[in-house]
Amino acid sequence: MKLIINGEDKEFNEIITLAQLLEKLKLTDKVMAAAVNMEIVKQNSWENYLLNDMDKIELLDFVGGG
Repeated sequence: MKLIINGEDKEFNEIITLAQLLEKLKLTDKVMAAAVNMEIVKQNSWENYLLNDMDKIELLDFVGGG
């Protein structure tokens, strides 16, 4: 399965959830928001949200600054 994550192509051998993707990428504690194919996915849905081949995923972290 091919996913496009923040503009980069990544290959996975099995169907995974959004939460599993974050675990595999070691981003569990860093990502605050996620969108799949331009649709925001609420954080409480990540465990059950199955990703599909060629999904475009944007993972966002909010950074404070000035």
